[in-house]
Amino acid sequence: RREPSLQLKGEGAGRNATMEDLNNFQDSTFVITAIVAAARHPGRFEVDVNGRSFASLSIEGLERLRISIGSDITDRLDAVLAEAACLAVYDRALNMLAFRARSGAELSRALVRKGADREHVSQAIHRLVEQGFIDDAAFARAFTRAKVVGASHSRRRVQQELQRKGVARDVAAEAIGEVLVEEGIDQLALIEAAARRKLRTLAGLEPAVRRRRLYGFLARRGFDAGDIQRVLSTLGDPVPPSDGE
Repeated sequence: RREPSLQLKGEGAGRNATMEDLNNFQDSTFVITAIVAAARHPGRFEVDVNGRSFASLSIEGLERLRISIGSDITDRLDAVLAEAACLAVYDRALNMLAFRARSGAELSRALVRKGADREHVSQAIHRLVEQGFIDDAAFARAFTRAKVVGASHSRRRVQQELQRKGVARDVAAEAIGEVLVEEGIDQLALIEAAARRKLRTLAGLEPAVRRRRLYGFLARRGFDAGDIQRVLSTLGDPVPPSDGE
């Protein structure tokens, strides 16, 4: 009769066993019986205990815990399971960063919402920062460039969005300033460019309605009321450009 496996369904190379899982077995000693490289997860190794799948570890984890085939880990079960759990959170964080860039705080909140242990999240974030996978300043610069150059958002709007993503105020302010200088962006010119693009969607409206909607559009992007008024004054009665323009 085949013994039930401790390897559970889950992310990555599989969800690791827990102490609760171990309580379902009557083993008095736990010995490493196999260590196999994970076929679909480079750098990860599937560890079998007493002939059953037990945990997924990195080569660094194997060395740190002095794990090899034949090792009796009965007195180190907690340490092995903690190592595996922390690695699983780290791998999940890497997968999330591969999907899109995030600030350290944003990634941390997302992992905790998904049920990850806070201590394991903290360790994973610290490791990712050390390795350069998380860089709030670089993230803020890229985010600013996309929002200011690509979507014509205001400095204030970008600052607010970065703060919601957990980027420190001073880091966000410095990144925004750098991007505005590098791109040679003038605030009034930015407002005017955004206004002219928006006007293309307001054709056919009465002038008063068109002006009101245009003002609301610019205000929602965080532009200063005085700057908006100055730009609208330079545009006069803002009439959408013709198709020939």
